[in-house]
Amino acid sequence: MAAALVTAIRQSPVGPSPTAFNIAGRVDVISASLLFAGLPRHVCEKIAWSARSRAFARDKMLFMQGHPVRNVALILSGSVKITQLAPNGNEVILWMYGVGNVIGALSEPTSGCHTCSAHAIEQSTALIWSYETLQGLMRENSQIRKNAGHILSTRLNELEERFREVATEKVSKRVALALLRLLKHIGKEVHEGIEVSLSREELAQMTGTTLFTVSRLLSKWGEMGFVLPRREAVIVCDAHRLELAGDEDSIPMERGKRDNGHLAPPLVFALALGNNIPRKSCEAVC
Repeated sequence: MAAALVTAIRQSPVGPSPTAFNIAGRVDVISASLLFAGLPRHVCEKIAWSARSRAFARDKMLFMQGHPVRNVALILSGSVKITQLAPNGNEVILWMYGVGNVIGALSEPTSGCHTCSAHAIEQSTALIWSYETLQGLMRENSQIRKNAGHILSTRLNELEERFREVATEKVSKRVALALLRLLKHIGKEVHEGIEVSLSREELAQMTGTTLFTVSRLLSKWGEMGFVLPRREAVIVCDAHRLELAGDEDSIPMERGKRDNGHLAPPLVFALALGNNIPRKSCEAVC
């Protein structure tokens, strides 16, 4: 499925509106995605005609927490990070998504507003549908609604696993598991291995630990030769050794922190929201 999606995306020209010239490529992309899996080709053609493509520069916001839900996006290239603001104004990274993932509200939001924000990590493109259009497609095709439910269930299960890891696992295990998951979501093949584009600070936020701890851990793994730390990325040279390294004894932690590397409380699950949350002034597209 993933290989078919990547091939379809590479062959599909994108533009502001579909034409007979590029509609076939879009159909290939749509039919290979999890949200539209199992649909007949003629249905995928209808869905393709109802979409528009959009390019997003690095750091461009696709949608903003607290703003009304208007659109849903299928990522064609690049990657997107999902963030949430805590009541004190601190921004927390919830997760990162890459090619083939759908972002936006897949079910009707309780408040009608986004509960988080989405930023392009790099130059990215996506197919965009209005929320009303997607809901209409779900009413016409029960398979889409079923697929959406499966996606949401999978994401919930992953969040539950990460919550357990933050509460019970030592920091080396949490960081290793986070990198292994990110390999699947946003990993890109490079000469040395698979590259995950994120900073050490972002990785620390996602695993509920400190920048100091993540920096020392990646340096240690770099000396062992199975990761290559970069300024804004981590290249995993050997995923199997990374998985094994997560079971090793943790390195010494920053003075004043808990022995297992946790922040108090872990930032990654500071999910309380309020209507008076301070927000950055910027344009949201979706």
